[in-house]
Amino acid sequence: MKTNVIDLIEKAIEVRERAYSKYSGFKVGAIVIGDNDKMYKGVNVENKSYGLTMCAERTAIFSGVTDGMKKLKTIVIVADTEDVVTPCGACREVISEFATPETEIVLSNLSKKYKIYTIQELLPFSFELEE
Repeated sequence: MKTNVIDLIEKAIEVRERAYSKYSGFKVGAIVIGDNDKMYKGVNVENKSYGLTMCAERTAIFSGVTDGMKKLKTIVIVADTEDVVTPCGACREVISEFATPETEIVLSNLSKKYKIYTIQELLPFSFELEE
């Protein structure tokens, strides 16, 4: 990763403040570095109809795809949790759609504690089209 992990975590913490989480109060921030070396930001956006809520990870990934990104180099996810935050199942599937075996998935919290995973570690039995 060209950019320092802590720098990316700090950017995710900063963007997290823009989250629209008026129902849960649980703000999440995400930073994506795409295969085009561009950075994309995302926050969770809640809706009173909870099923319409969008997670920060997917917001950042979809922004990248809109800009032409094809694959993820790095994704950083941050929330106010005791340990590192982990993505929901839906986000893990979306991450797996754009991840490569080399994609760094950085999970962190506001204390900047972090762990780096591969998609295989986070989602060992992802949905495959062949199945």
